[in-house]
Amino acid sequence: MTKTFITLVATTMLAFSVVSVAQDVAPMDADVAVAQARDAEAAEARSRDEFRSLDTDVQSLKKEVLDLNRDLFLLEEELLFPANSQVAFFVSMDVGEYFELDSVSIKIDGKEVANYLYTAREADALVRGGVHRVHMANLKTGEHEIIAIFTGKGPNVRDYRRGATTVIDKGIGAKYLELEITDRIKKQQPEFVIKEWE
Repeated sequence: MTKTFITLVATTMLAFSVVSVAQDVAPMDADVAVAQARDAEAAEARSRDEFRSLDTDVQSLKKEVLDLNRDLFLLEEELLFPANSQVAFFVSMDVGEYFELDSVSIKIDGKEVANYLYTAREADALVRGGVHRVHMANLKTGEHEIIAIFTGKGPNVRDYRRGATTVIDKGIGAKYLELEITDRIKKQQPEFVIKEWE
Protein backbone atom coordinates (compact mmCIF):
# COMPACT_ATOMS: atom_id res chain seq x y z
CA MET A 1 0.00 0.00 0.00
CA THR A 2 2.78 2.39 0.74
CA LYS A 3 4.22 1.57 -2.58
CA THR A 4 0.91 2.37 -4.25
CA PHE A 5 0.58 5.51 -2.20
CA ILE A 6 4.08 6.65 -3.12
CA THR A 7 3.36 5.93 -6.79
CA LEU A 8 0.14 7.87 -6.56
CA VAL A 9 1.83 10.84 -4.88
CA ALA A 10 4.69 10.75 -7.43
CA THR A 11 2.22 10.63 -10.33
CA THR A 12 0.24 13.57 -8.90
CA MET A 13 3.39 15.60 -8.38
CA LEU A 14 4.57 14.79 -11.86
CA ALA A 15 1.21 15.87 -13.30
CA PHE A 16 1.35 19.17 -11.38
CA SER A 17 4.90 19.84 -12.54
CA VAL A 18 3.94 19.16 -16.19
CA VAL A 19 0.96 21.55 -15.92
CA SER A 20 3.18 24.13 -14.23
CA VAL A 21 5.85 23.82 -16.94
CA ALA A 22 3.17 24.02 -19.67
CA GLN A 23 1.77 27.19 -18.08
CA ASP A 24 5.25 28.70 -17.89
CA VAL A 25 5.98 27.80 -21.53
CA ALA A 26 2.63 29.04 -22.89
CA PRO A 27 3.16 32.68 -21.92
CA MET A 28 6.63 32.57 -23.43
CA ASP A 29 5.24 31.31 -26.74
CA ALA A 30 2.59 34.06 -26.74
CA ASP A 31 5.26 36.71 -26.01
CA VAL A 32 7.42 35.36 -28.83
CA ALA A 33 4.45 35.39 -31.23
CA VAL A 34 3.62 39.00 -30.31
CA ALA A 35 7.26 40.02 -30.75
CA GLN A 36 7.43 38.29 -34.12
CA ALA A 37 4.20 40.03 -35.22
CA ARG A 38 5.62 43.41 -34.15
CA ASP A 39 8.85 42.68 -36.04
CA ALA A 40 6.89 41.72 -39.17
CA GLU A 41 4.77 44.88 -38.90
CA ALA A 42 7.87 47.05 -38.48
CA ALA A 43 9.52 45.36 -41.47
CA GLU A 44 6.42 45.99 -43.58
CA ALA A 45 6.35 49.66 -42.51
CA ARG A 46 10.05 50.00 -43.42
CA SER A 47 9.35 48.35 -46.77
CA ARG A 48 6.49 50.79 -47.45
CA ASP A 49 8.69 53.75 -46.53
CA GLU A 50 11.47 52.47 -48.80
CA PHE A 51 8.98 52.03 -51.64
CA ARG A 52 7.64 55.59 -51.17
CA SER A 53 11.18 56.93 -51.11
CA LEU A 54 12.06 54.96 -54.24
CA ASP A 55 8.90 56.16 -55.99
CA THR A 56 9.74 59.78 -55.12
CA ASP A 57 13.28 59.30 -56.44
CA VAL A 58 11.95 57.79 -59.69
CA GLN A 59 9.49 60.68 -60.20
CA SER A 60 12.26 63.21 -59.56
CA LEU A 61 14.58 61.43 -61.98
CA LYS A 62 11.80 61.28 -64.60
CA LYS A 63 11.28 65.06 -64.32
CA GLU A 64 15.03 65.67 -64.67
CA VAL A 65 15.15 63.48 -67.80
CA LEU A 66 12.23 65.39 -69.35
CA ASP A 67 13.89 68.73 -68.58
CA LEU A 68 17.17 67.51 -70.04
CA ASN A 69 15.40 66.21 -73.15
CA ARG A 70 13.73 69.61 -73.67
CA ASP A 71 17.07 71.41 -73.24
CA LEU A 72 18.76 69.05 -75.71
CA PHE A 73 15.97 69.60 -78.25
CA LEU A 74 16.34 73.38 -77.99
CA LEU A 75 20.13 73.13 -78.27
CA GLU A 76 19.81 70.84 -81.30
CA GLU A 77 17.46 73.34 -83.01
CA GLU A 78 19.88 76.18 -82.29
CA LEU A 79 22.79 74.21 -83.73
CA LEU A 80 20.97 72.84 -86.79
CA PHE A 81 18.95 75.96 -87.58
CA PRO A 82 20.84 79.07 -86.45
CA ALA A 83 18.64 82.15 -86.20
CA ASN A 84 20.59 83.98 -88.93
CA SER A 85 19.83 81.41 -91.64
CA GLN A 86 16.58 79.87 -90.35
CA VAL A 87 13.44 79.67 -92.48
CA ALA A 88 10.26 78.06 -91.12
CA PHE A 89 7.16 77.10 -93.10
CA PHE A 90 3.71 76.96 -91.48
CA VAL A 91 0.44 75.68 -92.96
CA SER A 92 -2.87 77.31 -91.99
CA MET A 93 -6.41 76.94 -93.25
CA ASP A 94 -9.34 79.34 -93.08
CA VAL A 95 -12.88 77.87 -93.25
CA GLY A 96 -12.07 74.89 -95.49
CA GLU A 97 -15.48 74.53 -97.15
CA TYR A 98 -14.09 74.24 -100.68
CA PHE A 99 -10.94 72.24 -99.97
CA GLU A 100 -10.09 69.17 -97.90
CA LEU A 101 -6.29 68.98 -97.44
CA ASP A 102 -4.42 65.72 -98.07
CA SER A 103 -0.78 66.79 -98.46
CA VAL A 104 1.61 69.70 -98.88
CA SER A 105 4.87 69.66 -100.82
CA ILE A 106 7.47 72.45 -100.59
CA LYS A 107 10.23 73.23 -103.08
CA ILE A 108 13.01 75.73 -102.54
CA ASP A 109 14.90 76.81 -105.66
CA GLY A 110 13.51 73.81 -107.58
CA LYS A 111 14.55 71.23 -104.97
CA GLU A 112 11.85 69.42 -102.96
CA VAL A 113 12.59 69.89 -99.26
CA ALA A 114 9.35 68.72 -97.62
CA ASN A 115 6.37 66.53 -98.38
CA TYR A 116 3.83 66.09 -95.60
CA LEU A 117 0.75 63.84 -95.68
CA TYR A 118 -2.03 64.94 -93.31
CA THR A 119 -4.26 62.63 -91.29
CA ALA A 120 -7.97 63.41 -90.94
CA ARG A 121 -7.40 64.64 -87.37
CA GLU A 122 -4.58 66.97 -88.43
CA ALA A 123 -6.62 68.41 -91.30
CA ASP A 124 -9.57 68.92 -88.93
CA ALA A 125 -7.29 70.73 -86.48
CA LEU A 126 -6.20 73.08 -89.28
CA VAL A 127 -9.83 73.81 -90.19
CA ARG A 128 -10.52 74.66 -86.53
CA GLY A 129 -7.76 77.29 -86.55
CA GLY A 130 -4.60 75.30 -85.91
CA VAL A 131 -1.24 76.10 -87.48
CA HIS A 132 1.25 73.38 -88.39
CA ARG A 133 5.00 73.89 -88.74
CA VAL A 134 5.60 71.70 -91.76
CA HIS A 135 9.31 72.39 -92.34
CA MET A 136 12.40 74.23 -91.14
CA ALA A 137 15.45 74.93 -93.28
CA ASN A 138 18.65 76.93 -93.49
CA LEU A 139 18.93 79.37 -96.38
CA LYS A 140 21.77 81.62 -97.46
CA THR A 141 21.11 85.31 -97.80
CA GLY A 142 19.72 86.32 -101.18
CA GLU A 143 16.69 85.57 -103.33
CA HIS A 144 15.01 82.16 -103.26
CA GLU A 145 11.99 80.81 -105.14
CA ILE A 146 9.45 79.03 -102.96
CA ILE A 147 6.85 76.68 -104.48
CA ALA A 148 4.13 75.04 -102.39
CA ILE A 149 1.91 72.35 -103.92
CA PHE A 150 -1.34 71.44 -102.18
CA THR A 151 -3.28 68.24 -102.95
CA GLY A 152 -6.67 67.20 -101.64
CA LYS A 153 -10.37 67.18 -102.45
CA GLY A 154 -11.80 70.32 -104.01
CA PRO A 155 -15.35 71.41 -104.81
CA ASN A 156 -17.73 68.53 -105.63
CA VAL A 157 -15.25 66.13 -103.95
CA ARG A 158 -12.94 66.10 -106.97
CA ASP A 159 -9.19 65.54 -106.73
CA TYR A 160 -7.56 68.92 -106.53
CA ARG A 161 -3.90 69.89 -106.97
CA ARG A 162 -2.88 73.53 -106.88
CA GLY A 163 0.30 75.42 -106.27
CA ALA A 164 1.45 78.78 -105.01
CA THR A 165 4.79 80.40 -105.67
CA THR A 166 6.72 83.39 -104.41
CA VAL A 167 10.26 84.76 -104.38
CA ILE A 168 11.66 85.77 -101.01
CA ASP A 169 14.68 87.89 -100.22
CA LYS A 170 16.45 86.16 -97.34
CA GLY A 171 18.38 88.60 -95.20
CA ILE A 172 20.12 88.12 -91.88
CA GLY A 173 17.74 86.77 -89.27
CA ALA A 174 14.99 84.19 -89.12
CA LYS A 175 12.19 84.24 -91.69
CA TYR A 176 8.72 82.72 -91.25
CA LEU A 177 6.46 81.86 -94.18
CA GLU A 178 2.78 80.92 -93.95
CA LEU A 179 1.24 78.65 -96.56
CA GLU A 180 -2.35 79.81 -96.25
CA ILE A 181 -5.41 78.03 -97.67
CA THR A 182 -8.53 80.20 -97.77
CA ASP A 183 -11.96 79.93 -99.35
CA ARG A 184 -12.77 82.31 -102.20
CA ILE A 185 -16.52 82.50 -101.64
CA LYS A 186 -17.36 84.44 -104.85
CA LYS A 187 -15.74 81.83 -107.07
CA GLN A 188 -16.50 78.93 -104.71
CA GLN A 189 -12.89 77.82 -105.02
CA PRO A 190 -10.02 77.49 -102.58
CA GLU A 191 -7.17 79.99 -102.75
CA PHE A 192 -3.53 79.24 -101.89
CA VAL A 193 -1.17 82.01 -100.81
CA ILE A 194 2.39 82.11 -99.48
CA LYS A 195 2.93 85.11 -97.21
CA GLU A 196 5.72 86.29 -94.94
CA TRP A 197 5.22 86.95 -91.25
CA GLU A 198 6.61 90.26 -90.14
